[in-house]
Amino acid sequence: MLSQNIQIGKQGETLAAKYLLGLEYNILDINWRHHHWEIDIIAAFGNTLHFVEVKTRTSLQFGHPEQHISEKKMRHLKNAACHYHYLHPNFKNIQFDVMAINLEPGKDPTLYFIEDVYF
Repeated sequence: MLSQNIQIGKQGETLAAKYLLGLEYNILDINWRHHHWEIDIIAAFGNTLHFVEVKTRTSLQFGHPEQHISEKKMRHLKNAACHYHYLHPNFKNIQFDVMAINLEPGKDPTLYFIEDVYF
């Protein structure tokens, strides 16, 4: 049985993938791993390869989901993205995005898509 945090994360990734599909992104990979690095969603839109970090919370008590992406996590995301792009060189552009999802009980999920983040 998955822990509650893992279940919430999986639910958020599913919602994020559906949202991106609705925007006509092509989902290439979900939870792609290389060594100890992981990328939540890898998608293509046009000539751009998108690396999407999904952060899901069930409360705003400790801040918004996007506020909980550490510098270390972003460094790992960049390293993994470099390797993925090396394996898939047909994309001319890459972009890093964040999908912040709030799943407060009793409320509809809220999704906040932050495109082209720079770190």
